[in-house]
Amino acid sequence: MLSLITSGLMGGDTLAQKIAYPSTTTVEQVDDYHGTPVADPYRWLEDDRSAETEAWVKAQNKVTFQFLDAIPYKGKIFDDLEKAYNYPKYSAPKKKGDYYYFYKNDGLQNQSVLYRQKGENGEVEVVIDPNSLSTDATTRLTVFNLSKNGAYAICGFSKGGSDWQTYQVMDMKTLEMLPDRVEWVKVSGAAWQGDGFYYSRYPKPDGSALAAKNENHQVYFHKIGTEQSADQLIFEDKANSQRFHTVSTTEDERFAVLYVSDRGKGKDGNGLWVKDAQSSTFRPVIAEITNYSYSLVENVSDGFLIETNEEAPNGKLMHFDPIKKAWRTVLAEQPEPLQGVGSAGGKLFVSYSKDVSTRIYVLNMQGKKEREVELPGLGTATGFGGEATDTFVFYTYTSFIYPPTIFKYDISSGVSSLFKKPELAFEPGDYETRQVFYPSKDGTRIPAFITFKKGLELNGQNPTLLYGYGGFNISLTPAFSPTRIPFLDQGGVYVQANLRGGGEYGETWHEQGMKLKKQNVFDDFIAAAEFLFQEKYTSPSKLALQGGSNGGLLVGAVINQRPDLCQVAFPAVGVMDMLRFHKFTIGWNWIADYGSSENAEEFKMLYSYSPLHNVKENTAYPATMITTADHDDRVVPAHSFKYAAQLQRVAGPSSENPLLIRIDTNSGHGASNTRKALETQADIYGFMFHNMGLVWQ
Repeated sequence: MLSLITSGLMGGDTLAQKIAYPSTTTVEQVDDYHGTPVADPYRWLEDDRSAETEAWVKAQNKVTFQFLDAIPYKGKIFDDLEKAYNYPKYSAPKKKGDYYYFYKNDGLQNQSVLYRQKGENGEVEVVIDPNSLSTDATTRLTVFNLSKNGAYAICGFSKGGSDWQTYQVMDMKTLEMLPDRVEWVKVSGAAWQGDGFYYSRYPKPDGSALAAKNENHQVYFHKIGTEQSADQLIFEDKANSQRFHTVSTTEDERFAVLYVSDRGKGKDGNGLWVKDAQSSTFRPVIAEITNYSYSLVENVSDGFLIETNEEAPNGKLMHFDPIKKAWRTVLAEQPEPLQGVGSAGGKLFVSYSKDVSTRIYVLNMQGKKEREVELPGLGTATGFGGEATDTFVFYTYTSFIYPPTIFKYDISSGVSSLFKKPELAFEPGDYETRQVFYPSKDGTRIPAFITFKKGLELNGQNPTLLYGYGGFNISLTPAFSPTRIPFLDQGGVYVQANLRGGGEYGETWHEQGMKLKKQNVFDDFIAAAEFLFQEKYTSPSKLALQGGSNGGLLVGAVINQRPDLCQVAFPAVGVMDMLRFHKFTIGWNWIADYGSSENAEEFKMLYSYSPLHNVKENTAYPATMITTADHDDRVVPAHSFKYAAQLQRVAGPSSENPLLIRIDTNSGHGASNTRKALETQADIYGFMFHNMGLVWQ
């Protein structure tokens, strides 16, 4: 299954030679942080539009792809991934009027296509095929929201992986776009009310559209058949320019709901305001923004059902009477964290997470539990949304070895039936997933999932990919990936660690990995690796660390602190400059999780682990491939550019391992189409196996 590369095969091979990295100019830039001088010699790489940055990117990519393309079995890896990925994939359908709407990817289409059909067995017709919208198929359909009567739909599009969106309106009778066009939309809902919709946007950026700081988030109302210039400004707050303002509407469209967050000032919660359709004024339900979150689930005859974690770290459901200004508990906090509440058919569908696996309960509108939805096993279930008149809902269930499968749930009987099963060449019985719990540095019990092909020998020599995130209250749940199967077939082990900072055990778990406690996240990840060594799944020479975005920060920080921990590292689209992250696009939004270098105490913590600022000299770093993209306007690529330059200059002379950066084009915070995703994954596996001295069979 696995074979080692012999010294004879490596002799004279360009892969074995020390890499000559491109030269990176340094500048005399020093900033003062509360009396501490900090050099920033690569400040010029923050300018994504300069000719110098463009030349640097080309030079780095030339070196990286020369290395990757010389791996003799990389083509075989790509072929295996393409074969594994090539099967039809469906989304759960959404019913609106007589039609069912759903997404389908035939197998290798760059973008999934939106379809509809009358009834469950009607003729299928294409609604939107994003593959036809650009020559390189990197334009994505990001939003499709039907009006209450199903006559129109808001269609959101993004280009090249950017977070910027353009909204258009489709006539659902003719399936043609109307002249309506709304630009510069970001961090937005698309909420219908009558003959128009609410959306959120920023003023056109001054400077680089992909790097300039985004401020003054505004809510507008667009009336169908009008120009954007005629849109009505509904809400803005120039005095607090680093706030998010988004609007949703209730199912009956009677109420518009305004959410206001102030994460730029370190507050992790939100305010909640409500406006009746007959009123021009939003009235506060929660006027003061604190660290508590509030989400309106549905309006009922005498008020609103609101999900919140106020004085309930695991979440609860409350009823608010806007006349009496009174609150009462509908569903009290439970030992497990509340993941979400939806409604359909006059029932509430409540999702909990028990040790990172979904539990779904059906309640009446008064909060009384009626039954539990029986799921196929320990995994992740999503969906369960619908309208008050629906008699059934759809949901999707998946796990590491259970491909996403769509079920139809009958609300009156409580019975689930198989609706659509994926057709792919995969036998779940050939693989195994184990959930384990291991102690972190401070003794905290951390869960992790370990997936491998049955018959694996625990000899410490298995190539292992350890993935983590640990931030922003985001949970890493069990999910199937077809591109993971070829890796498992090569004797690989995939490990997903549920680190503190995430939402796996509620807000308390999140808080244990925030701001001044961020080191807990790194300790949890290091402890996961040490557990794998102890249990003989793998060893440092056969371990790769991987994480994206906040997880890219995780990998960068850990290989600075423990460069001996692994053989290979993949920090993807990472937040690598912890002193300046808040100066680009919506980076200020992350202050609630990270803190800010403008705060003296928080600066000390940020400076102590910032990947860019803690690269060590005279240290053997693991083989590292940083990945980013030119259209990432969430975590701007300057983070990865500066980190790569520092890693090559400081650690390069003493490291025998390659320290490379792979910069994709026309992609953003994730691959912008299927082909790019498969190419990136093939390069990751190729880089991993080569630097572990293995051959992909």
